[in-house]
Amino acid sequence: MTYHFTIHTEENGFWAESCELSGCVAQADTLSDLRKACEEALNLYLEEPADSKMVFPLPDTTLDTNKDLLSVPVDPEIALAVLLRHYRSRSKLTQKQVSELLGMKNVYSYQRLEKKSNPTLHVMKKIHKVFPEMKLEHIF
Repeated sequence: MTYHFTIHTEENGFWAESCELSGCVAQADTLSDLRKACEEALNLYLEEPADSKMVFPLPDTTLDTNKDLLSVPVDPEIALAVLLRHYRSRSKLTQKQVSELLGMKNVYSYQRLEKKSNPTLHVMKKIHKVFPEMKLEHIF
């Protein structure tokens, strides 16, 4: 999963803003440091949603070929959480309903998946059964 940033040049360095995520910005003295700052800002922005109802827009894949933008990958553990929240919301399911569909003992087990997580292959297989339209290659 890759989001896109517009780079701005200033007298003392650079700053960038996400094209898809309003308010996700970073700044640095060099372009190489800006890339690192964008990765950190992006992961922090996506990792801590205000609540379980917060659903971030998915990356705009039409921007992938725009050479004027900085493409910034999301940490795979965070990307999974973003995708789960997106597909759960799109399916109009609650966290409790999804936890039941996944056969989890309680809703808290599912809620951990909507945070930064690294589930087992067994859990990933269950997720794929609940959300077959979710493309797991978007995680990487």
